[in-house]
Amino acid sequence: MHNVRQLCQDTWWVGASDRRIELFENSYPVPEGMAYNNYVILDDKTCLVDGIDSAVRDRFMENLEQVLAGRDLDYMVIDHMEPDHCAIIPDLVERFPKLKLVASAQGFKIMGQFYGFDIEPHKLQVKEGDVLELGQHSLSFVAAPMVHWPEVIMTFDKLTGTLFSADAFGAFGALGGNLFADEVEWRCDYAAEARRYYANIVGKYGPQTLAVLKKMGSLDIQMICPLHGHLWRKDFDEIVDRYQKWASYTPELDSVCVYYGSVYGNTANAAEILAAKLAERGVRDVRVYDSSKTDTSELVSRAFQYSTLVFAASTYNLEVFDSMDYLVQELSRHNLRNRTAAIMENGSWSPQAGSILQKRLGLMPNMTILEPMVKIRSAVREENLGQIEELADALAKNLGK
Repeated sequence: MHNVRQLCQDTWWVGASDRRIELFENSYPVPEGMAYNNYVILDDKTCLVDGIDSAVRDRFMENLEQVLAGRDLDYMVIDHMEPDHCAIIPDLVERFPKLKLVASAQGFKIMGQFYGFDIEPHKLQVKEGDVLELGQHSLSFVAAPMVHWPEVIMTFDKLTGTLFSADAFGAFGALGGNLFADEVEWRCDYAAEARRYYANIVGKYGPQTLAVLKKMGSLDIQMICPLHGHLWRKDFDEIVDRYQKWASYTPELDSVCVYYGSVYGNTANAAEILAAKLAERGVRDVRVYDSSKTDTSELVSRAFQYSTLVFAASTYNLEVFDSMDYLVQELSRHNLRNRTAAIMENGSWSPQAGSILQKRLGLMPNMTILEPMVKIRSAVREENLGQIEELADALAKNLGK
Protein backbone atom coordinates (compact mmCIF):
# COMPACT_ATOMS: atom_id res chain seq x y z
CA MET A 1 0.00 0.00 0.00
CA HIS A 2 1.21 3.50 -0.85
CA ASN A 3 2.67 5.87 1.77
CA VAL A 4 3.12 9.41 0.44
CA ARG A 5 3.02 12.96 1.79
CA GLN A 6 2.49 16.34 0.16
CA LEU A 7 5.30 18.73 1.08
CA CYS A 8 4.30 21.98 -0.60
CA GLN A 9 2.54 23.15 -3.76
CA ASP A 10 2.38 20.26 -6.28
CA THR A 11 5.30 18.50 -4.56
CA TRP A 12 5.14 15.07 -2.96
CA TRP A 13 7.49 12.84 -1.00
CA VAL A 14 7.37 9.29 -2.40
CA GLY A 15 10.34 7.77 -0.60
CA ALA A 16 10.71 4.80 1.73
CA SER A 17 12.83 3.50 4.60
CA ASP A 18 14.74 0.25 4.87
CA ARG A 19 14.99 -1.01 8.46
CA ARG A 20 16.48 -4.37 7.52
CA ILE A 21 19.74 -2.97 6.20
CA GLU A 22 22.74 -3.63 8.46
CA LEU A 23 25.50 -1.79 6.64
CA PHE A 24 25.01 1.25 4.42
CA GLU A 25 27.26 0.95 1.36
CA ASN A 26 28.28 -2.37 2.94
CA SER A 27 30.52 -0.32 5.23
CA TYR A 28 28.66 1.80 7.78
CA PRO A 29 26.47 0.33 10.53
CA VAL A 30 22.94 1.75 10.46
CA PRO A 31 21.17 0.31 13.52
CA GLU A 32 18.21 2.60 12.87
CA GLY A 33 17.98 1.66 9.19
CA MET A 34 18.17 4.05 6.25
CA ALA A 35 15.77 6.50 4.62
CA TYR A 36 15.68 6.98 0.86
CA ASN A 37 13.93 10.19 -0.13
CA ASN A 38 12.66 11.14 -3.52
CA TYR A 39 10.08 13.55 -4.79
CA VAL A 40 7.44 14.12 -7.46
CA ILE A 41 6.33 17.50 -8.85
CA LEU A 42 2.94 17.52 -10.57
CA ASP A 43 2.58 20.36 -13.07
CA ASP A 44 1.76 20.55 -16.78
CA LYS A 45 4.61 18.08 -16.91
CA THR A 46 5.34 15.52 -14.23
CA CYS A 47 8.81 15.20 -12.76
CA LEU A 48 10.43 12.69 -10.43
CA VAL A 49 13.42 14.07 -8.57
CA ASP A 50 15.80 11.15 -7.98
CA GLY A 51 15.16 7.44 -7.66
CA ILE A 52 15.47 4.80 -4.98
CA ASP A 53 17.43 1.81 -3.73
CA SER A 54 16.46 -1.63 -5.00
CA ALA A 55 15.65 -2.76 -1.45
CA VAL A 56 12.55 -0.54 -1.39
CA ARG A 57 11.70 -0.68 -5.10
CA ASP A 58 8.18 -2.09 -4.66
CA ARG A 59 7.14 0.47 -2.06
CA PHE A 60 8.44 3.27 -4.24
CA MET A 61 6.54 2.06 -7.29
CA GLU A 62 3.29 1.97 -5.30
CA ASN A 63 3.95 5.51 -4.10
CA LEU A 64 4.76 6.78 -7.57
CA GLU A 65 1.63 5.23 -9.08
CA GLN A 66 -0.51 6.76 -6.34
CA VAL A 67 0.81 10.27 -6.90
CA LEU A 68 0.77 10.11 -10.70
CA ALA A 69 -2.83 8.85 -10.60
CA GLY A 70 -2.68 7.48 -14.12
CA ARG A 71 -0.52 10.23 -15.65
CA ASP A 72 2.70 9.50 -17.52
CA LEU A 73 6.02 10.41 -15.96
CA ASP A 74 7.60 13.03 -18.23
CA TYR A 75 10.93 13.73 -16.52
CA MET A 76 13.26 12.16 -14.03
CA VAL A 77 15.94 14.46 -12.62
CA ILE A 78 19.01 12.55 -11.49
CA ASP A 79 20.90 14.70 -9.04
CA HIS A 80 23.18 11.85 -7.98
CA MET A 81 23.93 8.72 -10.01
CA GLU A 82 24.76 6.40 -7.11
CA PRO A 83 22.81 3.10 -7.19
CA ASP A 84 20.98 3.70 -3.91
CA HIS A 85 19.18 6.49 -5.76
CA CYS A 86 19.14 5.12 -9.28
CA ALA A 87 18.41 1.38 -9.18
CA ILE A 88 14.91 2.10 -10.48
CA ILE A 89 15.98 3.86 -13.72
CA PRO A 90 15.79 0.83 -16.07
CA ASP A 91 12.33 -0.07 -14.73
CA LEU A 92 11.07 3.48 -15.22
CA VAL A 93 12.39 3.70 -18.76
CA GLU A 94 10.58 0.45 -19.59
CA ARG A 95 7.36 1.58 -17.93
CA PHE A 96 7.39 5.11 -19.38
CA PRO A 97 8.92 4.86 -22.89
CA LYS A 98 8.80 8.64 -23.47
CA LEU A 99 10.52 9.44 -20.16
CA LYS A 100 13.27 12.05 -20.35
CA LEU A 101 16.20 11.55 -18.00
CA VAL A 102 17.77 14.79 -16.79
CA ALA A 103 21.37 14.66 -15.58
CA SER A 104 24.81 16.18 -15.95
CA ALA A 105 27.27 14.99 -18.59
CA GLN A 106 29.18 13.03 -15.96
CA GLY A 107 25.91 11.61 -14.69
CA PHE A 108 25.11 10.13 -18.08
CA LYS A 109 28.61 8.71 -18.37
CA ILE A 110 28.19 6.87 -15.06
CA MET A 111 24.66 5.80 -16.02
CA GLY A 112 26.04 4.11 -19.12
CA GLN A 113 28.55 2.25 -16.99
CA PHE A 114 25.83 0.88 -14.70
CA TYR A 115 23.04 0.09 -17.16
CA GLY A 116 22.80 -1.45 -20.60
CA PHE A 117 19.69 0.22 -22.07
CA ASP A 118 19.92 2.80 -24.87
CA ILE A 119 20.18 6.12 -23.04
CA GLU A 120 20.17 8.46 -26.06
CA PRO A 121 16.37 8.59 -26.72
CA HIS A 122 15.82 9.54 -23.08
CA LYS A 123 18.77 11.87 -22.58
CA LEU A 124 18.38 15.52 -21.55
CA GLN A 125 21.77 16.76 -20.46
CA VAL A 126 21.96 19.86 -18.23
CA LYS A 127 24.61 22.01 -16.63
CA GLU A 128 24.69 24.70 -13.99
CA GLY A 129 22.30 27.53 -14.80
CA ASP A 130 20.10 25.51 -17.17
CA VAL A 131 16.35 25.61 -16.51
CA LEU A 132 13.72 22.93 -16.99
CA GLU A 133 10.18 24.30 -17.37
CA LEU A 134 7.42 22.07 -16.07
CA GLY A 135 4.63 24.67 -16.28
CA GLN A 136 4.41 26.87 -13.20
CA HIS A 137 7.49 25.22 -11.76
CA SER A 138 10.90 26.15 -13.16
CA LEU A 139 13.76 23.89 -12.11
CA SER A 140 17.28 25.31 -12.22
CA PHE A 141 20.42 23.30 -11.68
CA VAL A 142 23.39 23.92 -9.41
CA ALA A 143 26.62 22.00 -10.03
CA ALA A 144 27.84 20.28 -6.85
CA PRO A 145 30.80 18.16 -7.98
CA MET A 146 32.38 15.93 -5.34
CA VAL A 147 29.56 16.39 -2.85
CA HIS A 148 30.26 13.56 -2.90
CA TRP A 149 30.53 12.19 -6.48
CA PRO A 150 31.75 14.15 -9.53
CA GLU A 151 28.43 14.15 -11.41
CA VAL A 152 26.30 15.64 -8.63
CA ILE A 153 23.89 18.48 -9.28
CA MET A 154 21.30 20.07 -7.04
CA THR A 155 17.87 21.11 -8.29
CA PHE A 156 16.12 24.32 -7.23
CA ASP A 157 12.39 24.90 -7.73
CA LYS A 158 11.97 28.66 -7.90
CA LEU A 159 8.19 28.59 -7.36
CA THR A 160 8.31 26.80 -4.00
CA GLY A 161 11.88 27.67 -3.00
CA THR A 162 12.68 23.98 -2.65
CA LEU A 163 16.29 22.87 -2.94
CA PHE A 164 16.65 19.19 -3.79
CA SER A 165 20.13 18.84 -2.34
CA ALA A 166 21.23 15.32 -3.36
CA ASP A 167 23.32 13.70 -0.60
CA ALA A 168 24.13 17.03 1.07
CA PHE A 169 22.34 17.53 4.40
CA GLY A 170 21.60 13.81 4.63
CA ALA A 171 21.87 11.51 7.63
CA PHE A 172 21.96 7.87 8.60
CA GLY A 173 18.71 6.41 9.91
CA ALA A 174 15.21 5.54 8.76
CA LEU A 175 12.35 8.03 9.09
CA GLY A 176 9.48 7.34 11.43
CA GLY A 177 6.67 9.24 9.71
CA ASN A 178 7.98 12.64 10.82
CA LEU A 179 9.66 13.75 7.62
CA PHE A 180 10.64 17.23 8.76
CA ALA A 181 13.40 18.01 11.24
CA ASP A 182 11.06 20.39 13.08
CA GLU A 183 8.74 17.46 13.85
CA VAL A 184 11.34 15.70 16.01
CA GLU A 185 13.94 16.55 18.65
CA TRP A 186 16.51 16.77 15.90
CA ARG A 187 19.36 18.38 17.81
CA CYS A 188 19.18 15.84 20.64
CA ASP A 189 18.26 12.69 18.76
CA TYR A 190 19.48 13.02 15.16
CA ALA A 191 22.31 15.55 14.85
CA ALA A 192 24.98 12.97 15.74
CA GLU A 193 23.90 10.69 12.88
CA ALA A 194 23.94 13.67 10.50
CA ARG A 195 27.55 14.29 11.55
CA ARG A 196 28.49 10.63 11.22
CA TYR A 197 26.96 10.63 7.74
CA TYR A 198 28.74 13.82 6.69
CA ALA A 199 32.13 12.87 8.14
CA ASN A 200 32.22 9.46 6.50
CA ILE A 201 30.35 10.03 3.23
CA VAL A 202 31.20 13.64 2.35
CA GLY A 203 33.92 14.59 4.84
CA LYS A 204 36.84 14.21 2.45
CA TYR A 205 35.44 16.96 0.23
CA GLY A 206 35.31 19.98 2.53
CA PRO A 207 36.38 22.62 -0.03
CA GLN A 208 33.82 21.38 -2.55
CA THR A 209 31.11 21.44 0.11
CA LEU A 210 32.00 25.01 1.06
CA ALA A 211 31.75 26.02 -2.60
CA VAL A 212 28.20 24.63 -2.78
CA LEU A 213 27.22 26.35 0.47
CA LYS A 214 28.38 29.64 -1.06
CA LYS A 215 26.20 29.05 -4.12
CA MET A 216 23.23 28.35 -1.88
CA GLY A 217 23.54 31.86 -0.46
CA SER A 218 22.13 33.30 -3.69
CA LEU A 219 18.99 31.13 -3.59
CA ASP A 220 15.74 32.01 -1.80
CA ILE A 221 15.48 28.65 -0.07
CA GLN A 222 12.23 27.77 1.68
CA MET A 223 12.79 24.02 1.96
CA ILE A 224 15.74 21.63 1.75
CA CYS A 225 14.99 18.11 0.55
CA PRO A 226 17.97 15.73 0.81
CA LEU A 227 18.15 12.14 -0.40
CA HIS A 228 18.57 10.74 3.12
CA GLY A 229 17.38 11.85 6.52
CA HIS A 230 15.02 14.63 7.54
CA LEU A 231 13.74 17.45 5.38
CA TRP A 232 14.10 21.11 6.40
CA ARG A 233 11.49 23.89 6.12
CA LYS A 234 12.68 26.11 9.00
CA ASP A 235 15.69 26.57 11.27
CA PHE A 236 18.05 26.03 8.36
CA ASP A 237 20.96 27.23 10.47
CA GLU A 238 20.72 24.02 12.52
CA ILE A 239 22.07 22.03 9.59
CA VAL A 240 23.77 24.67 7.42
CA ASP A 241 25.89 26.02 10.28
CA ARG A 242 27.01 22.50 11.08
CA TYR A 243 27.95 21.96 7.44
CA GLN A 244 29.99 25.16 7.52
CA LYS A 245 31.94 23.80 10.48
CA TRP A 246 32.32 20.26 9.20
CA ALA A 247 33.34 21.37 5.70
CA SER A 248 35.94 23.79 7.07
CA TYR A 249 37.17 21.15 9.56
CA THR A 250 36.24 23.44 12.44
CA PRO A 251 35.53 21.55 15.69
CA GLU A 252 32.08 21.74 17.22
CA LEU A 253 33.33 21.02 20.72
CA ASP A 254 36.42 22.37 22.49
CA SER A 255 37.25 19.25 24.47
CA VAL A 256 39.20 15.99 24.35
CA CYS A 257 38.38 12.69 22.68
CA VAL A 258 40.68 9.84 23.74
CA TYR A 259 41.09 6.82 21.46
CA TYR A 260 42.93 3.75 22.64
CA GLY A 261 44.07 0.54 20.98
CA SER A 262 44.91 -1.94 23.72
CA VAL A 263 45.80 -5.66 23.63
CA TYR A 264 45.67 -6.67 27.30
CA GLY A 265 44.11 -3.60 28.90
CA ASN A 266 47.21 -1.71 30.01
CA THR A 267 47.00 0.96 27.32
CA ALA A 268 43.29 1.24 28.10
CA ASN A 269 44.21 1.81 31.75
CA ALA A 270 46.50 4.68 30.79
CA ALA A 271 43.77 6.26 28.64
CA GLU A 272 41.23 6.05 31.45
CA ILE A 273 43.66 7.60 33.93
CA LEU A 274 44.30 10.49 31.54
CA ALA A 275 40.54 11.07 31.11
CA ALA A 276 40.13 11.22 34.89
CA LYS A 277 43.01 13.68 35.22
CA LEU A 278 41.44 15.90 32.56
CA ALA A 279 38.14 15.89 34.43
CA GLU A 280 39.98 16.90 37.61
CA ARG A 281 41.30 19.91 35.69
CA GLY A 282 37.84 21.04 34.69
CA VAL A 283 37.72 19.64 31.16
CA ARG A 284 34.10 18.75 30.38
CA ASP A 285 32.64 16.32 27.84
CA VAL A 286 35.72 14.09 27.66
CA ARG A 287 35.06 10.93 25.68
CA VAL A 288 37.07 7.67 25.67
CA TYR A 289 36.78 5.05 22.91
CA ASP A 290 38.21 1.58 22.36
CA SER A 291 39.24 1.59 18.71
CA SER A 292 38.71 -2.18 18.52
CA LYS A 293 35.12 -2.05 19.74
CA THR A 294 33.52 1.17 18.51
CA ASP A 295 32.91 1.26 14.77
CA THR A 296 35.43 3.40 12.94
CA SER A 297 32.68 5.52 11.39
CA GLU A 298 31.73 6.74 14.87
CA LEU A 299 35.37 7.44 15.73
CA VAL A 300 35.78 9.49 12.54
CA SER A 301 32.58 11.38 13.38
CA ARG A 302 33.88 12.26 16.84
CA ALA A 303 37.15 13.48 15.35
CA PHE A 304 35.11 15.95 13.26
CA GLN A 305 33.36 17.04 16.45
CA TYR A 306 36.26 17.40 18.92
CA SER A 307 39.08 19.94 18.91
CA THR A 308 41.61 17.73 20.69
CA LEU A 309 42.38 14.07 20.02
CA VAL A 310 44.52 11.70 22.07
CA PHE A 311 45.81 8.51 20.46
CA ALA A 312 46.91 5.82 22.93
CA ALA A 313 48.23 2.73 21.17
CA SER A 314 50.09 -0.47 21.82
CA THR A 315 52.88 -1.52 19.51
CA TYR A 316 51.82 -4.56 17.49
CA ASN A 317 54.07 -6.40 15.04
CA LEU A 318 56.44 -3.41 15.22
CA GLU A 319 53.59 -1.19 14.01
CA VAL A 320 50.65 0.63 15.53
CA PHE A 321 47.95 -1.65 16.97
CA ASP A 322 45.71 -2.67 14.08
CA SER A 323 42.45 -0.88 14.88
CA MET A 324 44.28 2.33 15.82
CA ASP A 325 46.36 2.14 12.67
CA TYR A 326 43.17 1.86 10.62
CA LEU A 327 41.57 4.78 12.47
CA VAL A 328 44.48 7.11 11.74
CA GLN A 329 44.44 6.05 8.09
CA GLU A 330 40.71 6.82 7.92
CA LEU A 331 41.17 10.25 9.47
CA SER A 332 43.84 11.02 6.89
CA ARG A 333 41.65 9.71 4.04
CA HIS A 334 38.85 12.02 5.18
CA ASN A 335 41.25 14.98 5.12
CA LEU A 336 40.94 15.75 8.84
CA ARG A 337 42.92 18.84 9.82
CA ASN A 338 43.00 21.77 12.24
CA ARG A 339 43.24 19.64 15.37
CA THR A 340 45.44 19.34 18.44
CA ALA A 341 46.70 15.80 19.07
CA ALA A 342 48.60 13.93 21.76
CA ILE A 343 50.14 10.47 21.85
CA MET A 344 50.43 7.72 24.44
CA GLU A 345 52.65 4.81 23.46
CA ASN A 346 52.93 1.31 24.89
CA GLY A 347 55.36 -1.47 24.03
CA SER A 348 57.01 -4.40 25.77
CA TRP A 349 60.13 -5.15 23.75
CA SER A 350 60.43 -2.76 20.79
CA PRO A 351 58.00 0.17 21.16
CA GLN A 352 57.28 1.77 17.80
CA ALA A 353 53.71 3.04 18.02
CA GLY A 354 54.59 6.53 19.25
CA SER A 355 57.07 7.44 16.54
CA ILE A 356 54.84 6.01 13.81
CA LEU A 357 51.78 7.90 15.08
CA GLN A 358 53.80 11.09 15.39
CA LYS A 359 54.90 10.81 11.77
CA ARG A 360 51.43 9.99 10.40
CA LEU A 361 49.61 12.64 12.39
CA GLY A 362 52.27 15.15 11.43
CA LEU A 363 51.38 14.67 7.77
CA MET A 364 47.83 15.89 8.36
CA PRO A 365 47.36 19.60 7.63
CA ASN A 366 47.54 21.99 10.58
CA MET A 367 47.82 19.20 13.15
CA THR A 368 49.50 20.39 16.36
CA ILE A 369 51.05 17.56 18.43
CA LEU A 370 51.42 18.32 22.11
CA GLU A 371 54.23 17.12 24.33
CA PRO A 372 54.95 15.07 26.26
CA MET A 373 54.41 11.73 24.62
CA VAL A 374 53.51 9.28 27.37
CA LYS A 375 55.73 6.19 27.11
CA ILE A 376 54.52 3.03 28.84
CA ARG A 377 56.45 -0.20 28.94
CA SER A 378 53.96 -3.05 29.23
CA ALA A 379 51.92 -1.68 32.16
CA VAL A 380 51.30 1.66 33.85
CA ARG A 381 53.82 2.22 36.66
CA GLU A 382 54.29 4.96 39.20
CA GLU A 383 56.76 6.75 36.96
CA ASN A 384 54.16 6.90 34.19
CA LEU A 385 51.71 8.76 36.38
CA GLY A 386 53.95 11.83 36.28
CA GLN A 387 53.97 11.72 32.48
CA ILE A 388 50.19 11.38 32.39
CA GLU A 389 49.82 14.30 34.82
CA GLU A 390 52.13 16.38 32.65
CA LEU A 391 50.15 15.55 29.51
CA ALA A 392 46.89 16.34 31.28
CA ASP A 393 48.34 19.73 32.26
CA ALA A 394 49.36 20.43 28.66
CA LEU A 395 45.95 19.43 27.28
CA ALA A 396 44.05 21.46 29.88
CA LYS A 397 46.25 24.50 29.31
CA ASN A 398 45.72 24.24 25.56
CA LEU A 399 41.97 24.28 26.23
CA GLY A 400 42.28 27.35 28.44
CA LYS A 401 41.73 25.52 31.72
